[in-house]
Amino acid sequence: MPIVDLAIYADGHRTADPTSLDEAFELAGERGGFAWIALDDPTSEELHAVATEFGVDEPFVGHALAPHHRSGLERLGDALHLVLRPARYDDAAEAVRFDELHVLLRDDLVVTVRHGDAPDIAAVRNRLEAHPEWLANGATRVLGALLAQVVEDYAPVVAGLEQDIDEIEEQLFGGDEHVSRRSYELLREVIRFQKSVHPLADIVDALAERAQEEGTADAVRRALHAVGGRVRRVSERADAFSTLLQNALTVHSTLVSQRQNEQMEQLSEASVRQAEQSKRISAWAAILFAPTMIAAVYGMNFRVMPELHWVWGYPAALGAMLGVGVLFWVVFKRRKWL
Repeated sequence: MPIVDLAIYADGHRTADPTSLDEAFELAGERGGFAWIALDDPTSEELHAVATEFGVDEPFVGHALAPHHRSGLERLGDALHLVLRPARYDDAAEAVRFDELHVLLRDDLVVTVRHGDAPDIAAVRNRLEAHPEWLANGATRVLGALLAQVVEDYAPVVAGLEQDIDEIEEQLFGGDEHVSRRSYELLREVIRFQKSVHPLADIVDALAERAQEEGTADAVRRALHAVGGRVRRVSERADAFSTLLQNALTVHSTLVSQRQNEQMEQLSEASVRQAEQSKRISAWAAILFAPTMIAAVYGMNFRVMPELHWVWGYPAALGAMLGVGVLFWVVFKRRKWL
């Protein structure tokens, strides 16, 4: 069985390390404390063995084995079932990687079922064992410590997201064409992170209300209050990241549209200039066409041609060429082709 640790706690101290579930159940009852069973990636049969030995409601097994996409809290008989989504940030891939932690809490029992590597259950256990006055407050204090560890592990995720968003802001006004895709993909990761963080505020409030109703020690309530404050700060940062990335996408879209408009204006101006040049070329071509045609006709060397033997024939031909050219020039000038 993938039991990472199995211990009995009473009066704030670790009093026994049972070697089997049967022994753990007996010792927990004898010593009036609680058993803490930590499992990593157990099978259905292994979870059923724990549930059967300690009288845990069977739905816990199904819930603890099914993947969840949000943190949550539910009551199963006389126990509480808490789902937490520990996270770490993969900076190279710019992705939030999630693990999963299920906690079953009862006055005489704590069962942690971890899928993945986070949080560090051993570190939480060692921290609690170093402060017997904390463990003396019962199993609820263990739950508070686990919550605190998960929220503490969110800090590097927040830092990683913030750094990448700062880089996106620099890219945004640097004209990087890939910034839109990067912003969208990072926004998707932020939304996934929000789904894991947002429910924690209500979960902590519900646990604090339960502690108040049951008269739990002030130290436990203060611990839950501290965790609640950190949860809200992380949640606010995640919301701010979402807003920044949405604004970045909007600004990028505006900048792209502006650049496209500028390009269209430049193309339009170029088209106008080309049209003006075409008109000038066409006008001069028409002006030169008439003299060229007259010269071509008289250059054919036919013997019988109008005014061929007239003394003024040559000057008349030149005058006709010049006159037609001037006439065309005046016409095109009035039409502003020249």
